[in-house]
Amino acid sequence: MTITIDTPLSWRDVARVADGEMLALSPAAWQRVDNASRIVERIVETGVRAYGINTGVGALSDTVVDRQSQSRLSRNIVLSHACGVGGLLAQREVRAIITAQIANFAHGHSGVRADILRHLLAFLEHDCIPDVPAKGSAGYLIHNAHTALVLIGEGSAHLAGKAMSGADALAALGLSPLVLGAKEGLSLVNGTACAAGLSSVAMARAERLLDWTDAVAALTLEAASGQMAAFDESVLALRPSPGIQHVGASLRRYLSGSGLIAAAIGRRTQDALSLRAVPHAHGAARDVFQNASVVVDRELASVTDNPAVSGTPDAPIVSSEAHAVAPALGQAADSLAVALAQIAAMSERRMDRLVNPLVSGLPPFLASDAGSNSGFMIAQYTAAALSNENRRLAAPASLDGGLTSGLQEDFLAHPTAAANKLLSVIDNCEYILAIELMAATQAHDFLASSAARAEGTDTIHALVRQCVPHYADDRPLSQDMERLRELIQQVEPPLAGGRK
Repeated sequence: MTITIDTPLSWRDVARVADGEMLALSPAAWQRVDNASRIVERIVETGVRAYGINTGVGALSDTVVDRQSQSRLSRNIVLSHACGVGGLLAQREVRAIITAQIANFAHGHSGVRADILRHLLAFLEHDCIPDVPAKGSAGYLIHNAHTALVLIGEGSAHLAGKAMSGADALAALGLSPLVLGAKEGLSLVNGTACAAGLSSVAMARAERLLDWTDAVAALTLEAASGQMAAFDESVLALRPSPGIQHVGASLRRYLSGSGLIAAAIGRRTQDALSLRAVPHAHGAARDVFQNASVVVDRELASVTDNPAVSGTPDAPIVSSEAHAVAPALGQAADSLAVALAQIAAMSERRMDRLVNPLVSGLPPFLASDAGSNSGFMIAQYTAAALSNENRRLAAPASLDGGLTSGLQEDFLAHPTAAANKLLSVIDNCEYILAIELMAATQAHDFLASSAARAEGTDTIHALVRQCVPHYADDRPLSQDMERLRELIQQVEPPLAGGRK
């Protein structure tokens, strides 16, 4: 399927292109691009001073660049800004960044030529993935520069999974290296495409994760003899929250008709908070997710190039502004990281209640032969370690600050760092949830003769057992964790609701 840019893209659109769908521009979008390009051409002809078109950049913004040097300025910006270090971003993430960058240019306020968009669209069509180091960007410049390198025949890329130079990648696509014109180098490194693209991928992963948190919690609640009265619709309505209502309905749906839940009624006055407060923690995360969804979509609807060009070729307007700064996006990513880290911490606590013989009523550590077998004893260590790492990662990137470019850029919002950090938190959350899912399924194996599972949780149990068998200390548990993480990443849980 092809997604066509006419009106602004949503993060769901970006995530779909990141996962392999194609991207195109509508005739109206191409017209906007061409109009903005002609405006820049007119500015060059008239010599009106405009940041990054005929001046230097950053702290050199008052240094005028003559017309003969403006193309060289664009190329030099790309080369000098490609300062990334460390491992490479994943293919999915680079595709998302390219998609967000095309969408930003398609607003018609950047002034790049249509050829630049055609090259970027060809990258998506043929899975030509520029090698973009994950680290080194205080804002957005560095990641974007590494993509731009390939456009000019520099840098390196992976084409259909094969590593090659940027020049060879272009040749394989039948494309020539671009000679950048005025402003194009600045536009290619500028804007919030990197943070918006990464955030879009994070949103898609977080949405799937949130659906699985409810499903896994239901499986654990059933195994732990949870008291469902706390999740009655009328009870949860006492605390107004769309997220709480959603999670409560989800738990009731999964556990409807459970013989295990029916047998546990009145067994305890109330459950521990890691069980009783599932709607509150999961619901809070869903409320934060909805806010982040609005912010990321708003970012994609925004012009984030500086300067922005507008008007007409006969009456060009150049506006120096700060739209490339994205405090709201950084704060949204930080907030979602905190929310997900919290529900993963609750997941680890629930998992501990299943393996802990002091409270579980199940075989110690869910071992098939406690003593000679350790069962899931050390798996809980792994979940605890990942939860602790999340706590460190949840420190807000948006407050990091920093001074760059000779005091010209004396405020930094760090949306890219926040988005990268959010992706790392999601990595850990997926593993923690996979460990709880593994333990809850094992617990149900021991309860099979006690009473019947609910139809919803029985489906989850069956899904897990299709991936991994009952554990009897007969294989490394890390293999099971990886398989169940893949399940969480790739399969929508049964009975999940609320997806748009």
